[in-house]
Amino acid sequence: MGRHRVVILGGGFGGLYTAKALRRAAVEVTLVDKRNFHLFQPLLYQVATGSLSPGEIASPLRSVLSGQRNTRVLLGEAVDLDPRRKVLILADHGADGEIPYDTLVVATGARDAWFGHDEWAQHAAPLKTIEEAVRIRHRILYAFEAAEREQDPEKRRQWLTFIVVGAGATGVELAGALGEIANDTLKHDFRSIDPKQARILLLDGASRVLPPYPEDLSRKAEASLIRVGVRPYAGVRVVGIDESGVNVEHGDGRTEHLAARTVIWAAGVRASAFGEILARRAGAALERGGRVVVGPDLSLPGYPEIFVIGDLAHTTDRQGRPLPGVAQVAMQQGSYVARLIRRKTGGRRTGGGAPNKPFRYRDRGDLAVIGRAAAVARIGGFHLSGFLAWLIWLFVHLMYLVEFSNRLLVFIHWGFLYLTFNRGARLITGAEGPEEL
Repeated sequence: MGRHRVVILGGGFGGLYTAKALRRAAVEVTLVDKRNFHLFQPLLYQVATGSLSPGEIASPLRSVLSGQRNTRVLLGEAVDLDPRRKVLILADHGADGEIPYDTLVVATGARDAWFGHDEWAQHAAPLKTIEEAVRIRHRILYAFEAAEREQDPEKRRQWLTFIVVGAGATGVELAGALGEIANDTLKHDFRSIDPKQARILLLDGASRVLPPYPEDLSRKAEASLIRVGVRPYAGVRVVGIDESGVNVEHGDGRTEHLAARTVIWAAGVRASAFGEILARRAGAALERGGRVVVGPDLSLPGYPEIFVIGDLAHTTDRQGRPLPGVAQVAMQQGSYVARLIRRKTGGRRTGGGAPNKPFRYRDRGDLAVIGRAAAVARIGGFHLSGFLAWLIWLFVHLMYLVEFSNRLLVFIHWGFLYLTFNRGARLITGAEGPEEL
């Protein structure tokens, strides 16, 4: 009999950290992903706003794992599962069309959620992939170019109105970056328009921005947004999105149409479609957002050889509250599952056949950046804001980039941006964008 076969589905934070933690284990690891790179999603908004280029926040999976002799990487999309035979089935039925496993780790992440209005995707740009980030960059920069040529004041106003739906960390960071683009980066670039006249609206159904954060940090984040020209709209519900803008409903039932040519969607996510495969093939229970309900050790009930981690897994803290879909949760879960696998395969002497200790998430805090030297941070019981929180945000995000070369490049770009406000990746590329293109 050969070594224990571990198949990891997904090369995001959860899958990659599982693979890296198994580098010295006596197992054979196969990591499968439909993309050949690991994407650092927390910095995706900086690609969308021209601060960074795609290659600076993504690393080829083969390069990251090249030093692990027990690991191979396969490019492919998983479309089915046979838990009875312990086989993962890929879309292309070639030599590796069926991948046998002894342990399967599913870390396929999340996708955009449109709350039952998939038609909104035609008019609102989501931000989950590199391609979507480049399309958003295209739309933002093109909007200023179109406004420069537009003679009608009302149409020009529509081109210079940007709406971000969703005031979580991604929406706040994106809106803050848009404010800096309008107020600083582009302020000398145009002759017929003043980029500072751009209207940046941040919408959310909650009563404040950054709803999961403590109230004092939400207030400070909102003040920082207002300073860079962002207008938060809290307590409003989006009821329609079309080519002319967004329809919202206020708490008192009043409706309003916000005219805009650029709408960006940062309002919510839904678990990946592989959760539905687990439900169909292995009887997995799904919660309302499509997440898979797992046991205390992150395994699928009835299938101790299948683990589900990251944004796809529905797990709770000691108070019974669902864990957030953030990178730290996925990373810790990946490391935890790797420990269980090493224990199971004899990599460590940790008590033989004793039951697995349940996964416990160590909350290391929350960070969100609003702009130049402006951020908010919750670290343990400490609430920080301003320059110190911004420095912590910079350090943490640099360290989470998986390759040293990326850390160095991003550090240089951030330093240059801090000194000059110049966003070097302000390129309008591709053929995607508004109908006028």
